[in-house]
Amino acid sequence: MKKFLLVAVGVAALAVSACSKGPECTQEIAAKKAQDMAAALQAAITKDPSKAADLTAKAQAVTAKYQGATTLDEACKAYDELTAAFKG
Repeated sequence: MKKFLLVAVGVAALAVSACSKGPECTQEIAAKKAQDMAAALQAAITKDPSKAADLTAKAQAVTAKYQGATTLDEACKAYDELTAAFKG
């Protein structure tokens, strides 16, 4: 569980590091997507704790992919990918 929280915090850092506003993703949208992603993660862990390792691997892969995100659009894409991974 702690590992998931660290991954979630890492992804949240993407939005903070995304310094310029994109036309489709505002700070408010990014914050909402972060909340949705955290809720999807929590639901996935609650539903099937045995998938924790798989979810962590997926989250780390997406986090690595967007590590250098410089726009909110990229951060929003990362949140969308993570949310889909946690729900799928």
